[in-house]
Amino acid sequence: MIVFDENVDQVLINRLNAENYKVFSVKAHQPGISDRQVIEIAKSKKGIVITEDKDFGELVFSHNIRDCSVILLRYDKPDYEQIEKNVITVLKDHYDKPEHFFITITKKKIRIRKI
Repeated sequence: MIVFDENVDQVLINRLNAENYKVFSVKAHQPGISDRQVIEIAKSKKGIVITEDKDFGELVFSHNIRDCSVILLRYDKPDYEQIEKNVITVLKDHYDKPEHFFITITKKKIRIRKI
């Protein structure tokens, strides 16, 4: 399952839902919850968090959260189409893997760090 933080554009949620990924939107189901609660939802659903919030990097690396993968999106609005393609590419390779990763996606680069 993919757990979308509430700052992720609905267009991406709709696209991945159309690609037959199971999705959970924090914005639609539990708006206003903390980042830690988003992580807990992802852990309980054995999901991957997709966010635009850099604070998730601090949670993973400074607070040693190791049992949840996070995809951090970094882009400008004109880059959104390429970001969407990069997300789909990353998910094809990492969606069902038992290992956990912190993945940063920009228009030109995908950085994958095993956690």
